[in-house]
Amino acid sequence: MKNIIAVILAAGRGTRMKSDTPKVMHEILAKPMISHVVDSVGGAGVKSIILVTGFGSDKVQEFFKGTDVKAVLQKKLLGSGDAVNTARGQISKFAKGDCLVVYGDTPLIKSQTIKRLIEKHAASSSSLTLLTAVLKNPTGYGRIIRTPEGRIVKIAEEDEAKTYKKEIKEINVGTCIFRCEDLLEALGKIKPENTKKEYYLTDAVKIFSDSGKKIESITIEDLDEMIGVNSRVELAKAVACVKTRILDELMMSGVTIQDPSTTTIYPDVKIGKDSVIYPNTIIESGVKIGENCHIGPFARLRPGTEVKDKAEVGNFVELVRTKVGENTKVKHHTYLGDATVGKNVNIGAGTITANYDGKNKSKTIIGDGAFIGVGTILIAPVKIGKKALTGAGTVILKGRNVKDGAIAVGVPARILEKRISERRKS
Repeated sequence: MKNIIAVILAAGRGTRMKSDTPKVMHEILAKPMISHVVDSVGGAGVKSIILVTGFGSDKVQEFFKGTDVKAVLQKKLLGSGDAVNTARGQISKFAKGDCLVVYGDTPLIKSQTIKRLIEKHAASSSSLTLLTAVLKNPTGYGRIIRTPEGRIVKIAEEDEAKTYKKEIKEINVGTCIFRCEDLLEALGKIKPENTKKEYYLTDAVKIFSDSGKKIESITIEDLDEMIGVNSRVELAKAVACVKTRILDELMMSGVTIQDPSTTTIYPDVKIGKDSVIYPNTIIESGVKIGENCHIGPFARLRPGTEVKDKAEVGNFVELVRTKVGENTKVKHHTYLGDATVGKNVNIGAGTITANYDGKNKSKTIIGDGAFIGVGTILIAPVKIGKKALTGAGTVILKGRNVKDGAIAVGVPARILEKRISERRKS
């Protein structure tokens, strides 16, 4: 979709959030809500994305630094029409193409819906295609006003909607796509003739209708997609929706999630089929889990963690920036940070990698087949060799590596000279 530009409106402060953070930068499962919108737009195939920013513009631009997403500043918040007009220079470069407009505070909009809107717009050769919804109670939303023949003639905002019949239930969701040359012309005709003295982008609908331009629409299928986040209460609702979507998708792919109501899995997590996630488990972004794994209950897997096939991560275990090998068991009350654990390893209850010394984070390496005793403390950087063993309560000081097959016991640890295989022979 090379000839489409997307303009995402992200200038509002969000006074009801009662925050110094720009509204669109409030997080939904560790990602700013504006990032969810950008992902959906990009997922629909749109490559050119412009953000119209306002309050807290520097924070928004910093987040997208190094990406292809560009930003323009709306100096005064004078309405959606003025916001789109702020991006006029960028839109003009697509004069023979189309302009998708999406609101930055609607993080639940799906790529599939945006793609369906674009396809309807292209197939109908319309000047404008709107995304609409039908609600039992449309209070607070702009109403779609149609002729008896079904032609869209205008959008009546809430302060004007009372002049129309109450049975009008079809509302404007906000997301829409324009033919760029028609949009640019309409932006020059929009006037602040309303109680707020703002420039409403929705006025373009009447401008198009009066000039005989074609207006089409599609109806949204999932009403959650139209949720706008303007308060912390609405933010919590959006989090719940995103969480449910992620869990449903994983279960459909062959993952067992025993209690979705107490399980939180962030975006961009990969879990192999036949793995089981037990209750009260948190799995954060970027974590990779193989097939036939058992995770939880009460486990927390943080970014940078990878769990290979048939591994077990049990109750009250926290992993961060850690790789766990195939068939390895990390069963109880354990913290592993910046660790690489081989295959067929047993990590005893209460094991801790002391990976941070106040200045630097260091790695712990545990070789294949090692047996780490209950309550072992591994002070990084340190390496435990293949098939090595540590006794219960052992403290391995940094740099005191344990060789393959050796036994380490005590506080601080002393290394027994004979390997396990040699001791068995004697």
